[in-house]
Amino acid sequence: MRQVTAVRRWAMLAVGTAGQASTAAMVVAPSFLIPELHRPVAEGGHGMTLAEAGLVAAAPMTAMMLTLVAWGLIVDRRGERFSLLAGLVVSTLGGTAATFTDEPATMALALFVGGLGAAATNSASGRVVVGWFPPEQRGFAMGIRQTGQPLGVGLAAGTVAVIAHHAGIGPALWVPTAACALAAVLVLCVVIDPPRPPATERVHAVNPYRGSRFLARIHGASVLLVIPQFLVWTFGLTWLVDDLDWSPGLAGAVVAATQVAGAAARILAGWVSDRVGSRMRPMRSVAVLAAACMALLGLAAAEAERTVIVAGAAVVLLVVASAVTVADNGLAFTAVAERAGPFWSGRALGLQNTAQHIAASAVPPVAGLAIGWWGYGAAFALAGLAPLLAIAVVPVREERTVS
Repeated sequence: MRQVTAVRRWAMLAVGTAGQASTAAMVVAPSFLIPELHRPVAEGGHGMTLAEAGLVAAAPMTAMMLTLVAWGLIVDRRGERFSLLAGLVVSTLGGTAATFTDEPATMALALFVGGLGAAATNSASGRVVVGWFPPEQRGFAMGIRQTGQPLGVGLAAGTVAVIAHHAGIGPALWVPTAACALAAVLVLCVVIDPPRPPATERVHAVNPYRGSRFLARIHGASVLLVIPQFLVWTFGLTWLVDDLDWSPGLAGAVVAATQVAGAAARILAGWVSDRVGSRMRPMRSVAVLAAACMALLGLAAAEAERTVIVAGAAVVLLVVASAVTVADNGLAFTAVAERAGPFWSGRALGLQNTAQHIAASAVPPVAGLAIGWWGYGAAFALAGLAPLLAIAVVPVREERTVS
């Protein structure tokens, strides 16, 4: 491994995490604009229909889903630093354009461009971690890198809606845009491409999907584990407000706490994987815990209206479930990059994220139907079946020694 100082290595991790956080903020920021976009013009809003506001909110996420694998190919061919810089610059340009328009279709198109660039950081920042950190530190480092998503969501949640209400849509969108621009400057100054075999060896690189189900099983297990994750993320606040009669402010504070708990869980899971020398054994343990937490949450939520004690236990279980169900993300990401190798890991990580995003996009409508038919308790409990299946799918026996 090419030598860099420990300070430089951790600085690159920090910059990669910042890049991931900034693009996460770019992707989710439009969802926090919906109230302002939908507010009547007479009241100072933009007067968009909910359909138009939804189009704007969905644009960057759609773009990211469509280009994750393509950016992975660019990472495989051109390297991590180039991909990070290119992606962040594209996101900055798209975000900048979005700040100068009030027309729904034009704003959606500009944010779509922002989402196109945002997809680059998913594979590229992960590859920086795998390339520069030795095996015994990768899990912990990737856990830190995985906190970029909740950090970005927190940045957008805490600023975008408030600024949009008081100063307008344009100033609000400068938050993720400025974050992407700053991250691009940091990448330019700090990130170095990790060492990799000569490009001439690319033609001899074996497709890691041929002759082995290891990567496919990781993708499958990750898809199953994302179901309860997005269920509690999407409907946790609504359940607190609708069933427990909490105020939106208090419910929002609890949901914010789940983001902090989730970030800590990712780091802890990565640290454990380094200690035991395995990514898959901790991932299977996460699946066991997730299945148990969702089953208990379902039981508690179904009875939460009866006593304060049960309601309190249900809220605690919501926080725990929110943390446990995201703990596998860094483990799977690290394992995919390690097995796929330097000439395939970009695409493999792109496939990993694409599969998760497709599954995540299906969770809200399906879960909404389940909640409407049977209630929150039953929906939470049924979601526990997904990690239960994941226990058998996680490829523990096919895992090689971490290297």
